[in-house]
Amino acid sequence: MTGPVKGPASYFPSIEKKYGRPIAEWKDLIRASPLTRHMELVAWLKAEHGLGHGHANALVAHTLAEDSGK
Repeated sequence: MTGPVKGPASYFPSIEKKYGRPIAEWKDLIRASPLTRHMELVAWLKAEHGLGHGHANALVAHTLAEDSGK
């Protein structure tokens, strides 16, 4: 049996509910962006897609960690 989700992924259900897109779609947007730095991506998600700071930060942190193999 698995315990509760922790870390950035704990935000995913509320991100999907609030913004109406699946997490995979957000990750694809992040990966397709020409930006590569964490805070640049966070700022972009906030400005272009209207995400709150915590949600944008969670998506970027999780996606970059996944891509770096961590």
